[in-house]
Amino acid sequence: MPATRQSEHVTLTSVLPLNGVDLGEYAGQLSTQDYAPVTTLAGVEFLELRQSVDEGGDFMELARLGPNGELLAKPEVHVSQVNFSRVLPGAIKAFHLHFNQEDVWFVPPEDRLLVGLLDTRRDSPTYRGHMRFVLGAGRCRLLYIPRGVAHGVANLWPQPAALMYLVNQHFSVDEPDERRLPWDIQGVDFWTIRPG
Repeated sequence: MPATRQSEHVTLTSVLPLNGVDLGEYAGQLSTQDYAPVTTLAGVEFLELRQSVDEGGDFMELARLGPNGELLAKPEVHVSQVNFSRVLPGAIKAFHLHFNQEDVWFVPPEDRLLVGLLDTRRDSPTYRGHMRFVLGAGRCRLLYIPRGVAHGVANLWPQPAALMYLVNQHFSVDEPDERRLPWDIQGVDFWTIRPG
């Protein structure tokens, strides 16, 4: 006859909800993650894209342009140049801003980048406000960044990530419309993975 092992069962004597006192020494270490939506800076927009998926793969229309180069999802933006950037693991590319240029960013859903935005426009209702969020990571959307909003990215993950962006003017090496702010203007921990 094989030996049997008795299971130990713990029975709670109460069905009442727990409170911090019930957790003993751990009560003072409790916190709650913030699930509030990211507050958007004035003029910054997320433009959702539709991805069609079937057993053979997927398809996504990134940008539809009108006859004069206007981005139909945001007609006041006239696309003059399309750029592609690969961001290597551990790289932080921040912060820079433009006086005239507007950007529309896209990170493929299979990649992910941490995006940081800082509103430097003195007359903006969100002046000095900032945003911090992930682009890509399974979502299909464009990010519209108006002129005067400083922006940057960090790749905190072990694979390279792609960033494609449409802009409303040609880049000029002789007169670049690109001004830089310190990468850590929001603090060094701005560009790190925060414990959840």
